[in-house]
Amino acid sequence: MRISEFWAVADDVLGSARARSLVADLVLGELGDRTAQRALDEGVAPGAVWTALCDALEVPAARRSTALDRRRRA
Repeated sequence: MRISEFWAVADDVLGSARARSLVADLVLGELGDRTAQRALDEGVAPGAVWTALCDALEVPAARRSTALDRRRRA
């Protein structure tokens, strides 16, 4: 997953404003007690960050993959 795909699926699944807020502010234990933004800035793979964010928010697996699949077909 590329950074652009990360932001596209985050916007699709969470809504643009909510995605930006959560990525900036939600501290994720799965990412070593970092925010998603900090993890991305420090080089963590966007796919790993997306998975951690979805896990923390309990986004259903079907919704995660559907958004990514739809984005890749576009």
